[in-house]
Amino acid sequence: MTGNIPSAEPFRDPRLPFAKRIDDLLSRLTPQEKTAFLHQFAPAVERLGVAAFRTGQEALHGVAWMGPATVFPQAVGLGATWNPELVRRVGEAVSREIRAMRAKDDRVGLNVWSPTVNLLRHPLWGRNEEGYAEDPKLTSAIATAYTHGLRGEHPTYWRTAPVLKHWLAHNNETDRSTTSSSVRPRVLHEYDLRAFRDTVEAGAVAGVMPAYNLVNGRPNHVSPYLAEHLRTWTEQELLVCSDAGAPSNLVDSEHYFDTHEEATAAALVAGVDSFTDHGTDSSQIIGRLRGALERGLLTEADLDTAVRRQLSVRFRLGEFDPGHDPHDATGEFDTPAHRALAREVAEQAIVLLKNDGVLPLSPDTRIAVVGLLADECKLDWYSGTLIHRSTPLEGLYERFGAERVEFAEGVDRVRLRTSTGAFLHVPKAEGAVGEVRGAEGALDPALLTGRTDLPGLTTDPVGTELALAAWGEGVLTLRAPDGRYLSVAEDGFLRASADQPGGWIVQETFRLEPHGNGHLLKHLGTGRHVCVSADGVKVADGVPEVFELVVAERGEEAVARAAAAADVVVVVAGNDPHINGRETEDRTTLRLPGQQERLLRAARAANPATVLALVSAYPYAVDPAELPAVLWTAHGGQAAGTALARVLAGDVSPAGRLPQTWYADDADLPGLLDYDVIGSRQTYLYFEGTPLFPFGHGLSYASFAYGDLTARVGDEAVRVSFSVTNTGDVTADEVAQLYGRAVDASVPRPRRELLDHRRVTLAPGETAGLTFDVPLTAFAFWDVAQDRWRVEPGGYELLAGASSEDVRLRTTVTLDGEPTLPRAVLANGLAAAGFDEQRGIAIVDRTKISGDAVTPAGPEPGELVYRACDFGRGVSGVTVEVAGEGTVELCLDGGPALAVLSPAAPTSGPYDYVSLGASIAAAGVHDVRLTLRGPLRLAHVGFSG
Repeated sequence: MTGNIPSAEPFRDPRLPFAKRIDDLLSRLTPQEKTAFLHQFAPAVERLGVAAFRTGQEALHGVAWMGPATVFPQAVGLGATWNPELVRRVGEAVSREIRAMRAKDDRVGLNVWSPTVNLLRHPLWGRNEEGYAEDPKLTSAIATAYTHGLRGEHPTYWRTAPVLKHWLAHNNETDRSTTSSSVRPRVLHEYDLRAFRDTVEAGAVAGVMPAYNLVNGRPNHVSPYLAEHLRTWTEQELLVCSDAGAPSNLVDSEHYFDTHEEATAAALVAGVDSFTDHGTDSSQIIGRLRGALERGLLTEADLDTAVRRQLSVRFRLGEFDPGHDPHDATGEFDTPAHRALAREVAEQAIVLLKNDGVLPLSPDTRIAVVGLLADECKLDWYSGTLIHRSTPLEGLYERFGAERVEFAEGVDRVRLRTSTGAFLHVPKAEGAVGEVRGAEGALDPALLTGRTDLPGLTTDPVGTELALAAWGEGVLTLRAPDGRYLSVAEDGFLRASADQPGGWIVQETFRLEPHGNGHLLKHLGTGRHVCVSADGVKVADGVPEVFELVVAERGEEAVARAAAAADVVVVVAGNDPHINGRETEDRTTLRLPGQQERLLRAARAANPATVLALVSAYPYAVDPAELPAVLWTAHGGQAAGTALARVLAGDVSPAGRLPQTWYADDADLPGLLDYDVIGSRQTYLYFEGTPLFPFGHGLSYASFAYGDLTARVGDEAVRVSFSVTNTGDVTADEVAQLYGRAVDASVPRPRRELLDHRRVTLAPGETAGLTFDVPLTAFAFWDVAQDRWRVEPGGYELLAGASSEDVRLRTTVTLDGEPTLPRAVLANGLAAAGFDEQRGIAIVDRTKISGDAVTPAGPEPGELVYRACDFGRGVSGVTVEVAGEGTVELCLDGGPALAVLSPAAPTSGPYDYVSLGASIAAAGVHDVRLTLRGPLRLAHVGFSG
């Protein structure tokens, strides 16, 4: 904490405005001290009594990495509640736990790197669990609620300071630090920027974190959008914190700059204020900044700008007013209220996807609960350590009684025989089972290493029976009878030492590779095979052991036995958040892993009354046809099992709703790196196929009737009202959803778009009247011809219902809007990236500082269409600004080529543009079509009369 040094210094005077106090403190700092402030771990300035400061405390769904804390459902589960007020309460609870933990451990930071507002555009994205929804409106509603909870309610002082992640258009882990997201202007404004903008404008955001990827050929850490957009949305100072290691990536992996001094200076000037690089070692960043100052790449004024933003956050957090900070003694930790909230959120996040009447279960039901996740309470990379734990099995025991519940995990029970005939043996290890990874807390859990204090595996004539779970893609885990997973520590020896698979590089996953009459056992964390030698069982580069897999029992056999003896089977399937779909690793398919598909088939064959409960961080493509009921929940945190059991029993009527489209097949998906949601018809906004389950879908144990829809257009908004009545027999929540669509749009618009929603609790027979004031701006689109937002005149259909496809009521309003005008190309020309349609085109950086250009995305020609270009009474010439080599071919309305332009020789670099001209004759309004061939960049097209 900042020392309370008696002083008349203005920066310590709480009566003065923060701006004056920051000016005063900034004036007292030396250039060396300012430079040191720009690393994540800013040192103390003892001569001024200023404490050290760390940016970055992970708190995505509870306090992460710092040891035990309340663990709430994953972020995608928070999104599935469709309940902003509930999520605000979660944010408040998390911020109070941060304050309580910081009072005991000053490693716990108040600058919170959360929430993640990246849109869930693609369900194979490895970090799907971190986002809220595929829709910008829902995402910003949930994110705004969470940030308000994190911030606190005091008008001046903040309980914590939230930073939004990850700016911008970031939905792939594959080559994430080198891939570029090609984002056309309409997608940029209507989709990717919207969730950030709406959340920032709501006033509880302290900053953002740029993502690892590039957007339109330029790294996000030097993005001009930070200044052009982000900082225009609020009058508050925003602190931009780099992602870990990203400043070095600008040179090391992206090769965007030649030197680290250039890269660091460019990032600072673009708007990065705090550099997260090289862990706690600030010397390299400080050295780069000083080198940039010496080379004239930076000025002290540039340092002042960044330091001012950091100090603004620190003052708002009350650091310099220890006697006036209203949050200083408001910490609460693991309180009964927090435990109850964790259960409430887990209940509200459960989505009932299908129900033919088997649910809810009667109290005397004999239940078989089976599956790899039936007795698991999984954590993810951004979880805290569990204080309390409830698995589905434990929840069902508690709710129905252990005598009515049978359990079969469904793992294969195996032994591994070596080439000598001996078997792998797990020695007994006293006191090992209770120790949990990360319980002690760590500023960087990626640095946590495996245990070496336990005995390594040996061989003996009998061996140890291991539980083999296959997680797809050939990835498996092996677990000892006492619950410990086989793992590899730094010394390379195999031990049964881990409570769960986990870590930045998972050390508990293996692959069996066929080899002769047996298998090699490859350890995936090191990429090495398991060897057996005189000094033990270890991974090494030597001669690998050839194992025979001896199966004592297949998981399907145990599942079938349990299923046959039950009234109802609950198959709990899904993912381990550390395996096959996580940060650094995208999924490759929507399908369930093969072993889990087999378990599901075995259960269904033995007992038709089979309920599938999916517990996962992302959607799956499953066939529900022969299943009487299907539910989904994200990994639900500490109360997950209790919540699931209460929903299955009917104590709670499910009312979670899908925050993203569930596609029926991999063939329905666009390419992972295709960010053009409009052109490739992505998400519920544009998808024209039949989803497995649509956005907003979710069933209830009650039924609801909608009626009395009215809509009135005002000067600033459309007031929409309708009623919802519970026509069922139980009290239940309904999520009423309001969508809109342009009836006769001049450009491709969403099939329907969420305008607002409300979650309401209704008793049987109760009716709620709902009213929504929808701003007229919600009906606008980004007009690339005018480079601004525009509401088009005409009809707009309003649709009210229970999901994006379950529409119960509809009406149409007419908006005046602004007329559609042709492009004034004689005056403005055509910005190359401002196209209406494209095929085979990538948007790239015009310069390293700002601007866009276009280029063919591959070896095939790229095509561009610019609609309704007005040539007036006539033009006689065309010019193009190009770099590289290749040709630009221009035609009108699909007719013959009017001009073919090509540099006489390749330009000297991708940013060295030349202007080429040709004579053409055109008058009136036409569609301009351009074809680009070769590695050519096109920045602008001009016309002359």
